[in-house]
Amino acid sequence: MDHDVTDVAEARYELVISVDARRSGEYDDIEKTRMRARIYRVLETAFTHTKVARDSLHLEDRGDGVLVSVSGQVPVARLLGLWMVEVHEKLRDENRALRVPLGLRVGMHVGPVRHDDRGIAGRAVDLACRLADSTVARQLLDAERADLVLAVSGSLYEDVVSGGGKFIEPARYSAARLELKEGPVTAWFHLPGRAAPAMPAAPGTRPDARAEEAGADGAAPADGAAYADRSGDSGDAGDFGDSGDSGDSGARYHVQGDMSQHTGNVYQQPVHIGRTTGDAGRRKG
Repeated sequence: MDHDVTDVAEARYELVISVDARRSGEYDDIEKTRMRARIYRVLETAFTHTKVARDSLHLEDRGDGVLVSVSGQVPVARLLGLWMVEVHEKLRDENRALRVPLGLRVGMHVGPVRHDDRGIAGRAVDLACRLADSTVARQLLDAERADLVLAVSGSLYEDVVSGGGKFIEPARYSAARLELKEGPVTAWFHLPGRAAPAMPAAPGTRPDARAEEAGADGAAPADGAAYADRSGDSGDAGDFGDSGDSGDSGARYHVQGDMSQHTGNVYQQPVHIGRTTGDAGRRKG
């Protein structure tokens, strides 16, 4: 997507996608290069299969992840639905041959985005990065031994996810209250191929408590308890630090009804909310 310098002052309403790799600090230089190649294969294959044109995308490399903005001409539901299915399937393909599977955290938000000759900026960008880097996203990925977690803003959930659609199942999302650097927000978390994850309660909060107020982005949590997330207190939104990636806070989660029959990143039967690939596509149920 080409933008002139004269366009800097004009914000464009776009979907921002922040993709970050799990435990990237534990990779050595050679492994990190391979990890980065896998991330781009996963994302670019998914964009191709979802028929999202390259000129509709702005991609920025973040070392251990990728920052993407998608033109408003591309339906957001396509990215939340079919694109996420394709990312999940391609990621599983990549992980079949790996002793240590690649894990991805994806944050999404729609809002005004400003482009210049160095990249993109704006609160929408900050929030998408915060969601992908949140403590809840990190801990869900580790505690559930998952390979992919999606975190969406409260407004994106209310505007798009809650209405459902092709490959979009709002009942499989859970809300959590995050205390970010910019203030409290409500975010919704989803583990593709699984039931809605059980969210942790903040200290002193009943596990089944409902947040009393709407988040800063205008959405109130439904079944998720409040959760204090301090992951944004030590750096700018664009930084993808490794601190806290080990998920040692002591929080534990339990998912009811794992559709993917996933144990230790070994799938006992395929996930089939979309295209099946590789060995999964040849198995018979």
